[in-house]
Amino acid sequence: MPNSEDRDTKEMHPMSKAQLIKQQLDIARMVVNGTMADITTDQAMAAPAGKAHPIGANLAHLIMSEDNVVNGVLKGAQPLMLSSFAGKTGVSEPQPAPGGDRDGWAKRVQVDIPALREYATAVHEATDAYVSGLSDSDLERTVEFGPMGQQPISNVLSLIAIVHASNHIGEVSALKGVAGARGYPF
Repeated sequence: MPNSEDRDTKEMHPMSKAQLIKQQLDIARMVVNGTMADITTDQAMAAPAGKAHPIGANLAHLIMSEDNVVNGVLKGAQPLMLSSFAGKTGVSEPQPAPGGDRDGWAKRVQVDIPALREYATAVHEATDAYVSGLSDSDLERTVEFGPMGQQPISNVLSLIAIVHASNHIGEVSALKGVAGARGYPF
């Protein structure tokens, strides 16, 4: 239980926006990595009933989206999938651009889970390094973010690396549960 000394210390040293985003990223990573930890290739490729996408397609979309947005859009560099991880993402084909046939892609794509985990680790490390170098004023700078228009970097990071990750890992957890496996790691 926090004591008055803890409260006084927090009041004297408020958390920056970058520190808050980094803390939220760490929590999201814990859930994503824990949920991914025991997924087999068979589980990843199993086609669920209805319109749901396979676990592997969900995970590939999640990681490739973060790579593209953080490294491509925010940093203005090549995404890892086109540079240091070209041909090593564990994903048989890139996901379609927004508005493309994601349902068709999700049915076709082949996912190598161990390779995807390595790629995910590299994407997360790149995102964490980027966030660690940002000041609060950097986070207020705006970038063009598709149909959402101009958005502060803080909003884009929160959306793609925290909210988006939480949404998709929830889908993965549910699909694991329906298949009789443990979903979330807690």
